[in-house]
Amino acid sequence: MHDDIAEILLTQEEIQAKVIELGQQITRDYRGKNLLLLGTLKGAVPFIGDLARAIDLPLEIDYMAISSYGNSRQSSGVVRILKDLEGPIEQKHVLIVEDIVDSGLTLHYLTDVLKQRSPLSLRICTLLDKGRERVKAVELDYAGFQIPDQFVVGYGLDYAQRYRNLPYIGILKPSVYEEESEKPEAQHQSPVERKAT
Repeated sequence: MHDDIAEILLTQEEIQAKVIELGQQITRDYRGKNLLLLGTLKGAVPFIGDLARAIDLPLEIDYMAISSYGNSRQSSGVVRILKDLEGPIEQKHVLIVEDIVDSGLTLHYLTDVLKQRSPLSLRICTLLDKGRERVKAVELDYAGFQIPDQFVVGYGLDYAQRYRNLPYIGILKPSVYEEESEKPEAQHQSPVERKAT
């Protein structure tokens, strides 16, 4: 598995230091507030777990998964929720926790859905902000690292569902995916984004 990595972009130590820093900032900003961390499946799972432990406040954690449907060649343009939240969010300050923000399309949809549910506040925290032009503009309230537009895996990020368990974030060797049918540029896109591009 490690042999498939061309270069380690962020070490385990760098990631954990940044998570602690973000946790301290969120602790200050949300003191006395009813905080809900909302993770997006599956990539954000390691980050949200570590971030929750770095936040010195009572909080809740929940997850959502979203996708699109339509035929295999073309999206219907409709997004559906595969896994919804466990309960209402009207009395909660919701912080969306993302592993990486790429085109912004999924986050834009997700924030639109959540705003209709009238949370007390809605903000976004991402570990990685990919350096590329967004398809949809999203405002990031907390961002760990800005990274180049490269094919990265590890710490929740996958290629073909593999490499999520790497403790660091690394650049995947092109030889791993050049034979595959999935385009590398669609790596961190949801099914919605892959069909839209």
